[in-house]
Amino acid sequence: MQGRAIHITGIVQGVGFRPFVYGLALRHDLKGWVRNTSEGVDIRVDGRMESLDLFLAALRQEAPPLAFIDSLTATDCQPDEFAVFEIRHSEAVQGASQPISPDIAICDDCLRELHDPSDRRYRYPFINCTNCGPRFTIIKDIPY
Repeated sequence: MQGRAIHITGIVQGVGFRPFVYGLALRHDLKGWVRNTSEGVDIRVDGRMESLDLFLAALRQEAPPLAFIDSLTATDCQPDEFAVFEIRHSEAVQGASQPISPDIAICDDCLRELHDPSDRRYRYPFINCTNCGPRFTIIKDIPY
């Protein structure tokens, strides 16, 4: 069992990044946590070395479409023997800054839902998802 602390900066908030990390951790049978901070995203994971390496590669290669990773640093550390993987509450860091994703035009999936009479979002004027919609115009503070 090995531990790893990961810090990611870039456009990684408001783009579905934490749920993406959660899904990757479950897929690779890792325990630990992920949270937004005013400086980016922090991840702490425990697991087998091979799983940690695959997880790290997937973070870079499979990130959500609106995410943009500026930097990713990973440091090996002692495992904490976490029981589960969880999404933790965001943490503010004084004096830090974080880029915010721009507003994104409606995506093809949302357009299909908007025009499908059998969909519950049919003609819903404020339709959006993690891959489209307002970001910059609605965010009041970070971490998101």
